[in-house]
Amino acid sequence: MVPTTFQKTVLLVLLTATAGAVSLLPRAHASTGGASSSPGAAPAAPRARVRRTAIATWFGPGFYGQTTACGQTLTPVVVGVANRTLPCGTLVRVSYKGHRLTLPVIDRGPYANGADWDLTAQAARALGIEDTVRIRARVVGSVPNNAALGLPPSAPATALTGGASAG
Repeated sequence: MVPTTFQKTVLLVLLTATAGAVSLLPRAHASTGGASSSPGAAPAAPRARVRRTAIATWFGPGFYGQTTACGQTLTPVVVGVANRTLPCGTLVRVSYKGHRLTLPVIDRGPYANGADWDLTAQAARALGIEDTVRIRARVVGSVPNNAALGLPPSAPATALTGGASAG
């Protein structure tokens, strides 16, 4: 599958938003699930959720402007996933009908529909998801959590405040 421009942009968003961790990524080894073993690196995410099928839902408009459990302000441009147990900043590769996307955990949930994962509206759109679906999910590493995690590099400063201006 050839990634679309949108998928490439989303991946770039994740890498740019975690600039402090980007230097760790090239040294990551496949044997560690993509996590670096260098001193001072963030600990690898739990491997209990490696390659499994799970139910996923998505959330968005009703939650825009609210702060996630990991400290991000949810806006229409945020790309991420919620999970009840994985630490904030855990990177999860999600696959659905030939689409793949690596997403950071930015929130807790879901707490309805028996789902294991809750995608942001932008992540669901990138994967072609419009309803509750069965996906494949695999933990591939982790990055430090920060308020800009999941934001595109070109997002205006107001994206961090949910659209409110700082004036």
